[in-house]
Amino acid sequence: MYSADDAQLYADCHTSPESPLLARLNRETHVQLLHARMLSGHAQGRLLSMLSHMVRPRRVLELGTFTGYSALCLAEGLAEGGELHTVEQNPELESRIRRYVAEAEAGLSEQIHLHIGDARQILPALTETWDLVFIDADKINNDTYYELVLPQVRPGGFLLIDNVLWGGKVLDDYPVKPADKDTHAVRAFNAKVQADARVENVLLPLRDGLLLVRKC
Repeated sequence: MYSADDAQLYADCHTSPESPLLARLNRETHVQLLHARMLSGHAQGRLLSMLSHMVRPRRVLELGTFTGYSALCLAEGLAEGGELHTVEQNPELESRIRRYVAEAEAGLSEQIHLHIGDARQILPALTETWDLVFIDADKINNDTYYELVLPQVRPGGFLLIDNVLWGGKVLDDYPVKPADKDTHAVRAFNAKVQADARVENVLLPLRDGLLLVRKC
């Protein structure tokens, strides 16, 4: 029998490599920032890029930019004239994000629009119709973000929600403490999407779980 770590290493070795720019951002994030595990990383980044190339979106929304790795991956598949709006709550990350966006391929800085602040306040002002949405912000507000953006997603459009396995704490036999609000929120959100007749969904056990949702 093989271990989960062995399987992940094999999968990584058989996944297209990240670009030199993404590799540098990946390393810099792990060396210089706390909570570097929040970065999407190689395998998930290549999946985000692949899905974006499949959808060829004109309008992408991301909630939770962190250092910009996932935004750069999602932008790889934008249709001609496409744009990506990404929202990050932490203003201390702004200069780093803008620096890497500026270093990306020609024209990308014109396609990626960074918004700094609370997504709950920013989203109502973004009057776009989204082809693809990636939610990777504070987990306790997953349901709030979902309800804010779903009406703006075109029929047949997609949402991706990260960290839906939440370190295994979502499993029924995990002893969740009453005060663990994040775990309770993730569990409730997963159950809600599973029962939501407005969408179809597949939970992918990649890294910490990625929920792929298609609006009917």
